[in-house]
Amino acid sequence: MPKLKTNKSAAKRFKLSGSGKIMRFHAGKSHKNGKKSGSRLRRLRGKSVLSRVDTNRVKRIVPHL
Repeated sequence: MPKLKTNKSAAKRFKLSGSGKIMRFHAGKSHKNGKKSGSRLRRLRGKSVLSRVDTNRVKRIVPHL
């Protein structure tokens, strides 16, 4: 059986929390931030937990996360 390979682009986008949940970053904060309000940028700053359906999908493409 061949080795499981990690999808490197997906591995850079997701992090594992201490409790084992997969965390994701918010979209829309990399550029063109001048027109966005401060409260909107603060809201986009943190991470959030991936949904259960997406968690199964990410575990399949990033087996060693």
